[in-house]
Amino acid sequence: MFKLLKNLNYIWNKFTKAGDDFWDLLEEELILGNISFETADILIKKLKEYSYKENIIDASILKARLKEYILEILQPDENNHSLNMGPLKPAIFLIVGVNGAGKTSSIAKLANLLAKKGKKVIISAADTFRAAAIEQIQYFGEKMGIEVVHHQRFSDPGAVVFDSIDKATAKDADIVIIDTAGRMQTSSNLMDELKKIKRVIMKKIGREPDEILLVIDSNVGQNAKSQAEIFNDSIGVTGIILTKTDSTSKGGIVITIKNDLKIPIKLVTYGEKIENIDYFDPNEFVNEMIG
Repeated sequence: MFKLLKNLNYIWNKFTKAGDDFWDLLEEELILGNISFETADILIKKLKEYSYKENIIDASILKARLKEYILEILQPDENNHSLNMGPLKPAIFLIVGVNGAGKTSSIAKLANLLAKKGKKVIISAADTFRAAAIEQIQYFGEKMGIEVVHHQRFSDPGAVVFDSIDKATAKDADIVIIDTAGRMQTSSNLMDELKKIKRVIMKKIGREPDEILLVIDSNVGQNAKSQAEIFNDSIGVTGIILTKTDSTSKGGIVITIKNDLKIPIKLVTYGEKIENIDYFDPNEFVNEMIG
């Protein structure tokens, strides 16, 4: 799913023992793999400290220790990697992200994943601004046999959300998945709109949304961190859906977001089919990234 960092295999094959060239190339490759400079620096410092303290320079042992350090970052904490359904019905999943990240298709994949597990899902088509957004989510809904609540284009997104929760309550649905507009994350209008939707949800159900999931394209590199920071500061992100994680994805941004922002990666998508979604597995990720 994720591509082995390009030169790591070269490093493990070239160096049997750690030296200056080993350390320099390893840090460089971590950064090229979309791990932030700060996070890469932390990993290298910890690895060097272990190497010097234990007098270990065997590259294969250091490789195994690097994997352990990355797993320590990615392992679940109080914000675990499972989706929070909560004790009350319906659970509310607010899905946010910029246009082009794969938000609408991720919603369809998530709805299908939950429906296959026996959950009754309703999709709220609250992206009323993007051309054909409502039609796109309706298409997926019809294909999966999942009801989509929608209004006319350019209608108030908050009203769509309000009606969606009413419909879910009347039909005893388990989950409402809410699509939202995805204009550039630097737009204050977009953030204001998302805050309004969140207020509507809280007023309607008397609590925070059970999940606020940010959809991020795994190929956008360090820009993904700035997206996560802005959305998180505005509405509080509880988890990441990482999209387009095929063989070209470097994926190091996963480590950066979890380490720097403490936001867990909860789901990954990796293809065009509706079934191409899964829960994020830190062990699988590290094995594919580090080799």
